[in-house]
Amino acid sequence: MCERTTQAALLLGTALGLLMISVDRLPAAQPTVLSQSKPNILWIITDDHRYDSIRAFNEAITGEEMSPLGYVESPNTDRLAEMGTTFINTYCQAQGCAPSRASMHYGRYPHRSGLYEFEWFNDQVEHAELSVPEQMALLGYQTFHVGKMGVRVRTTHPNGRFGGKQKYEQSVFHHPLWLDGLTDWRNTGTISEVDGVKVPNPGRGEWFMTPEGDWEVTASFLNEVPGLEDHNRTIDEKYDILRKYKSPKDHAYGSGEIIGGVSPLPCGETRDGVYNQQLIRFLENQDKKMKIGSQSFTGVDPSRPLMAYIGYDFPHTPVLPPKSFRDRFANKRYEIPEVDPDEFDKLPPQLQKLVRGSASDHYSEEDKQQMVQDYYAFCAYGDALIGEAVDAFIEYSESQRQEWMILYVCGDHGWRLNEHGAIYKFAPWKTDALTPVIVVSSDKETFPAGKVVTELTELVDLAPTIIAAGGGNLDSPEFEYLDGFDLAKVVSGDIRRDYVIKESHAVTGPRATIRTQDYMFSIKSRPRNRMGGENMNWAMNATYKQLEPVLYDLQRDPEELNNVAFDSRYRRIAEAMREKLLDIVIGDGRVEVDWKQDGSGTEIVRSNFAPGADDKELSL
Repeated sequence: MCERTTQAALLLGTALGLLMISVDRLPAAQPTVLSQSKPNILWIITDDHRYDSIRAFNEAITGEEMSPLGYVESPNTDRLAEMGTTFINTYCQAQGCAPSRASMHYGRYPHRSGLYEFEWFNDQVEHAELSVPEQMALLGYQTFHVGKMGVRVRTTHPNGRFGGKQKYEQSVFHHPLWLDGLTDWRNTGTISEVDGVKVPNPGRGEWFMTPEGDWEVTASFLNEVPGLEDHNRTIDEKYDILRKYKSPKDHAYGSGEIIGGVSPLPCGETRDGVYNQQLIRFLENQDKKMKIGSQSFTGVDPSRPLMAYIGYDFPHTPVLPPKSFRDRFANKRYEIPEVDPDEFDKLPPQLQKLVRGSASDHYSEEDKQQMVQDYYAFCAYGDALIGEAVDAFIEYSESQRQEWMILYVCGDHGWRLNEHGAIYKFAPWKTDALTPVIVVSSDKETFPAGKVVTELTELVDLAPTIIAAGGGNLDSPEFEYLDGFDLAKVVSGDIRRDYVIKESHAVTGPRATIRTQDYMFSIKSRPRNRMGGENMNWAMNATYKQLEPVLYDLQRDPEELNNVAFDSRYRRIAEAMREKLLDIVIGDGRVEVDWKQDGSGTEIVRSNFAPGADDKELSL
């Protein structure tokens, strides 16, 4: 496990929010409180995180500790699974960061919130509801946030103007602290001069912080600057960087998303390491005034229940594990998923385009191995940080003799490592969409230790679980907007669902999906990415072929390789799933807003021709 250090304790790479809620966002009525015994809550979310990087999940799914690709290590997350209840069949609501995180933080499906992609949205529109931290503040909690939140919300000022330059946390947290880029890597800041050479056309690049506190920068346009022809190569080779490339000839130094390499900073000093430092610092300095850079905040108030949220960036690109972890994986050999050409031919045009855009099967064997090695090494490093954060949280709670709960979410969505011939995310496949959750609680009756729940669950279940744990009465009218279930009710057997749904628009294009334990069915939901009501009902009148369907028989084809959507033997299954899916995502309370970049979209278009279609029942 990483040692806690102080060198970067005051240098926070994205945002740290400590915090109370803006008064103008609170309703007049207070939610019903069922109990004054409220646990401290730690909510952990990782980013682009494959479920098979966790041994406990592999054991639950396949009976084997290791990933089907090979070696992984996750002792701290495995310990959480031993301590609590694992929801092994949890699926995200969208396979992109922003819409997935919005579904978690607001507890709503994309078709109910109107948040489908990476749009900036206005939280003052008529159908908007309070986020989880806002609800928890109403329940008497102090709220703390560090790391990536990823919810792209802007709000109105009292005079009616829109906060066009407002950061996304500012309408949720009252005093977020922003200190841009003071950790191992950032991609902000204009390059105007490098190594004493003036850059004719300044632009943005990628910056790497050395242990000495200096910055080194790469950018594709530097390859063409006289005197800097070898600059990018030197930096890329120094950090052994592997970049995403379409073909070997397009594989240029300083150009392309970083999918492998080594962090310039040691274990504990990276951006995620700094997040840990700030969380621990907050917990260890009760009621004390502290500073981060030029801004001040106060340590935890032990007289109030705490909801602490930490959003790790790992293993999202840039994939740069610290050397100490990377070295442990450098000699591991992995079984890279092989590609069947017949699979691609059976995919609809929308998914074929996605695969082409992120294809990786053309990578050299050496590059494929590094891609997987560094990814799993990054996951292992993150696991160590999680263990450190969890220990600090439990130690604080128990020192105060307070009840506690931990919710761990394995990624806002997954990540492919040559499955289906590509890397990346955004597709409806299990690799992209499965996001197991662990709930650990001092209340072992509600969330038993070592229990594995195989019922289908969704990331919209996180909000009601947290709110209920904090004393909110989910049966009261103010929580009717929540689309998910309290996971405690799933554990007890009081609630179950036959299917989960999701709708993802980013990169892939509009596509809705319904999944049962036995089948996954997914369709194109409109001709193109245009919201605000345009072509809202297109899918209701489109032909089956125009919907570009995929259907997988999960009992016979668990890896989702053989699309049987046009196999006559599955016609009844496909028709039933199509009808159910469209009635829900198009006809059961759909909302669309023509959001503007400054968050000023307010015109709401609704579709509600099949109210109550989402009854969680589907007989096939």
